[in-house]
Amino acid sequence: MKLQGLFWHLKAALKITVYRLMFGSRLSFPYSSTFRSRFNISITGGEVRVGKHVWFNHDCSLTSHGASISIGDGTIFGEGVKIYDHNHCYADPSLPLKRQGYTSAPVHIGKHCWIGSNVVILKGVSIGDNSVVGAGCILHKSVPANSIIRNRQNLEVLPIEQKQG
Repeated sequence: MKLQGLFWHLKAALKITVYRLMFGSRLSFPYSSTFRSRFNISITGGEVRVGKHVWFNHDCSLTSHGASISIGDGTIFGEGVKIYDHNHCYADPSLPLKRQGYTSAPVHIGKHCWIGSNVVILKGVSIGDNSVVGAGCILHKSVPANSIIRNRQNLEVLPIEQKQG
């Protein structure tokens, strides 16, 4: 198990180095943070700031097209998490969508959060420290610190001290 962990850290360190060369000062990603396979970062006009000891599982992606994405220390991500600081404009039906541009707003994820598998976090969302986001949620609104977010339909926000089965 330790050998496998070392493999993932070394592989991630190499990819982080490549990302740092590609994105320069628009990316802050310490070597203490790591990820598994098929992790991707795309930065075109924005920036990404990742804290220390952050862990991304398989198939996660961070896409910044104009604002920023920031992630606090010690946050962990399940498989397939997608984070976007932008959205397509679509107000003018006479223009193809791809030519209408984007709107963007910063995304902030606090320290020591747990983001479950297949969560999508959209532009302008802020997640407070020590929060848990249940698998499959699509976050389009900010949530306070020390919360549990569940239920894809209504985004039910519960105080973290309530134990849920």
